[in-house]
Amino acid sequence: MEDRHTIADAQRVVVKIGSSSLTRPDGRLNLNRLDEIAGAVARMTKRGKQVVLVSSGAVAAGIDPLGLPARPRDLPTIQACAAMGQGLLVARWAAAFQSHFRHVAQVLLTVEDVMRRDHYANARQSLDRLLHFGVVPVVNENDTVVTREVRFGDNDRLAAYVSHLVSADALILLTDVNGLYTAPPGTEGAHLIEDVTSFEDLRSVRTEGAGTGIGTGGMTTKVDAAAMASASGIPVVMCHADDLALAAAGKSVGTLFHTTGRRRPSRTLWIAHAARSRGQLILDDGAMEAITKRKKSLLLAGVVAVRGDFASGDVVELIGSSGVVARGIASYDSDEIDRLKGLSMGDLRSQGIDDARPVIHRDDMAETRQP
Repeated sequence: MEDRHTIADAQRVVVKIGSSSLTRPDGRLNLNRLDEIAGAVARMTKRGKQVVLVSSGAVAAGIDPLGLPARPRDLPTIQACAAMGQGLLVARWAAAFQSHFRHVAQVLLTVEDVMRRDHYANARQSLDRLLHFGVVPVVNENDTVVTREVRFGDNDRLAAYVSHLVSADALILLTDVNGLYTAPPGTEGAHLIEDVTSFEDLRSVRTEGAGTGIGTGGMTTKVDAAAMASASGIPVVMCHADDLALAAAGKSVGTLFHTTGRRRPSRTLWIAHAARSRGQLILDDGAMEAITKRKKSLLLAGVVAVRGDFASGDVVELIGSSGVVARGIASYDSDEIDRLKGLSMGDLRSQGIDDARPVIHRDDMAETRQP
């Protein structure tokens, strides 16, 4: 099991900071905070670490120049703010890092950059080369071109993907509170959770809330991102933005999420965490055992019921007696599965269906609970 020394010894670190930590109460960028983070990251690099900075704030940076009173809610205006603000944000980061004799490079990613093998390889090579030259990549989602359906959804999730992409040794999630609490800070009886060794232990933890009026996420998205990274073998520290230097030095600040699994392919991570679920398949006990213990594909014979209206190629949840156990890409649409559910291969052949295929092939499936 990892301890804080693991974080201190990490040679390649992804640091994520959100809009709530980068903005002032009036919604404008907090330049002092940018300078503080730049200084802390620069000191990390001077100690031989390679750091990737995942930075929100593009939409927030574009609010004032466009004369908007608050963060917009409609996608076209959000994209306009991102287009206006991204250049301003990176310019601010460049100025902050230059005072510490460090260069930055802007890297904008989309879901395709982690889903398509050629995009994934190119993004990885670019980031590796930037780190080789001592440059700090400043990563953000390309909000100008993404859609609601095909996007990471928030930069916490993006940071988990980037950690996987660059084979990071640690991920540090910066926020405006000093870690994960058993309930929202200020709630009677709420206390800081210093270590998370199993996400089953967090079932009673209250993480509701959608963050600030400037940010898009909240504590739930950070816990989800920590689950993604730790399930892929990357330890995570969640702490206050003021405590970045302490966290990087292995001090006992914030919450340490210990690893819960090994590294997984990016496609599997996307299916498990990022892709939008379009429906659900209810499975019998035999299918459950085949998926979780024998690591088999899902066959029509194991499907008991179908929920939702989805097409072939959509991601669906697989549900057993204990709840959601996996997600996968359906090879039939919902109507076909509903018509053929429960039928064995012999039954299908007797109906003249000789080319029956798995409902979800094992390669298109991701378990959401560690065995």
